[in-house]
Amino acid sequence: MRNLIFLIINSLTLALPLALALASSAFADELSLQPLIEEALQNNHDILMSESKWKTSTYKIPQAKSLPDPMFMLGYQNEGWRRYTYGEMEGAQWMFQASQMFPFPGKLSIKEAMAERDSESLREFHEAVKLRIISRVKELYYDLFLAYREVDLIRERSALFGRIEEAALARYSSGMGSQQEVLMAQTEKYMLLEKEEMLKQKIQSTEAMLNSTLGRDVSFPLGRPREEASTLFDYDMGELINLTYEHSPELKSRQRMLSAAEAKIRMAEKEYYPDFTVSASVFKRSGEFEDMWSLSTAINIPIFYKTKQRQAVNEARSFRTEAGHEVDAVKSMILSALKENHTMLKTSERLMELYKKGLIPKAYQDFDLALTGYRTGKAEGVTVIGRLKALIDFELLYIKQFAEREKAIARIEAITGMPQRR
Repeated sequence: MRNLIFLIINSLTLALPLALALASSAFADELSLQPLIEEALQNNHDILMSESKWKTSTYKIPQAKSLPDPMFMLGYQNEGWRRYTYGEMEGAQWMFQASQMFPFPGKLSIKEAMAERDSESLREFHEAVKLRIISRVKELYYDLFLAYREVDLIRERSALFGRIEEAALARYSSGMGSQQEVLMAQTEKYMLLEKEEMLKQKIQSTEAMLNSTLGRDVSFPLGRPREEASTLFDYDMGELINLTYEHSPELKSRQRMLSAAEAKIRMAEKEYYPDFTVSASVFKRSGEFEDMWSLSTAINIPIFYKTKQRQAVNEARSFRTEAGHEVDAVKSMILSALKENHTMLKTSERLMELYKKGLIPKAYQDFDLALTGYRTGKAEGVTVIGRLKALIDFELLYIKQFAEREKAIARIEAITGMPQRR
């Protein structure tokens, strides 16, 4: 009896904090997935940061296609050291000069193309970040949904352990069973309460991660996720690969980087050609001396091309090779993740079918038969408890596979960049 009292007190100690936590969450609004996604798109810091980087890069495009700043020179030339000779001596004059450097034809357009490709790469990266955050919100949402559903199931199945306990007490009272069978049934029920307490901790940590992803304070109260309809998904692997090649922002970002690398090669090759600086000068003289003017052109001579321009071309070609390998590596990584999640999706669908139509109904039937046999003395208590534990395990696994299927679909949508649909 002392053991029984201790177990009851211990179970109440474990269950009370969870009951209070779940009761307090009941005051929060019911969670719905789509509003959470919209909030994350507005407030998530990773999304805001990538958007800022992309918009910052757009300001470089008009800079890249602009001419260098013109130069203005003001000077004075005097004859002699002893006095100011302006107007008295022929060589004394004020000088005014304006000059403008013109890059070799084609250089500015290539620089503009390089800036555009870099900006497009950051734009696609921003889209990839948005898709990853959407996937993250969905995964955390279904983790939270799974934890709540597990709590519900544990509470529901605790009543079945109560039926076993009642049968054990009846057998013990009639002399057909031992006190050990009563304690065994009670212990299993209290172990469910222990698991319920562990789920409470999981709910709290998942809520904190979801709040962080939404850009909220981690302690912001969240409600219970409502049960979403199963996502419609009827793509085969070949269709997913085609969608990935067509829509994946992660792959597009790397391809834009490759295009920028190719533009850098063209720019480096253009540096073999000189730029032109056009200068116009006016020499202001006074007195009987007439003003003068001049017009000149200067060009740079790339005589150090072996150590400068040629090496710049080699550098650009090496960077292009690196960018090409990165495209191939990202493509391989994406297709590998796509295959993994598609396999996970199909496995979850098959397991859900197996649990729903085969194992769960059979386990429930086995439990009823075992409980009836136990009441009549034809079965052992450990058999009934084993059948009920198997039933609970199958039901938990069914809920888990539902959540895993939805999470796999969320990751596939992020990988392929496909339009979302429910």
